[in-house]
Amino acid sequence: MDLFSRSWAALRAAVGGLADEDFGQPSGCVGWLVRDLVCHLVIDAQDVLITLVTPSDAEATHDSVSYWRVAETAPTGEDPLDALIVRLAAAYQDPALLKFHLDDVGAAAGRAAELADLGMRVSTQGMVLTAGDYLSAYVLEWTLHHLDLVAHLPQLPQPPAEGLGQTRKMVESIAGSPFPASFSDTDVLLVGTGRRSPAASELADLGELAVQLPLVLG
Repeated sequence: MDLFSRSWAALRAAVGGLADEDFGQPSGCVGWLVRDLVCHLVIDAQDVLITLVTPSDAEATHDSVSYWRVAETAPTGEDPLDALIVRLAAAYQDPALLKFHLDDVGAAAGRAAELADLGMRVSTQGMVLTAGDYLSAYVLEWTLHHLDLVAHLPQLPQPPAEGLGQTRKMVESIAGSPFPASFSDTDVLLVGTGRRSPAASELADLGELAVQLPLVLG
C-alpha cells in the first residue's frame, strides 16, 4: 500500500511539473504523445476507483503478479482503445484541463486506496484478487508509465527507487527468471518490457532469457 501511494504520488507530481509544450512530446508508449499517456492515467485512476468499490464473495483467482498477462504481440498504437485515448486526449486542447482532471481523479483514487480494506476481495477484468494484491499490481503500472512519461523529458524526476526495485521483482517473477545483476532496475524494466532493445553486451548477459523478451504486459 505504501509503495502504491508513493509511486502514484510521484507520477502525479511529475505530470504536474510538465510544461505545456511537453504534452506534444513523444512518450515511451508506441503511438502515444505525452498528452495521450496522461489521458490514459486518468482512465487508470478511474479503474482504481471502480475496482475498489466492486467487491466479490468469490475466492481469489489472481495475485499481484498473475494479474498481468503477457501478450503475444507488441502494441502498435492502432488498437481501437489506444486510438480512443488519442482522440480523448486531443479533445482537452488546453493541457491545464488534462492536468486538472488527473489531479482531481488521481487524488480520489489515492484516497480510496488508503481507505481500502486490503484483505477484501475485488473483481476486475474477470479476475478476483484482494485489494492489497490489486494495489500492489498497480505499482508496476505506475512505475512503467512514469518511465514512459520521462522517456524524452530527462528533466523530469525519475520514479522512486523503491518502486523500481519492486517492479523489477514483479517483472522477474513474470519472466520466471532473474535478470543479470549487471542490469539496473531501470534497464530491466525498459529491456524486459520491450521499451528499448538490448545492446549486444546485454544480449550476451541475458543468455537464454533473451528468447522470452520482450514481455508485453497488459
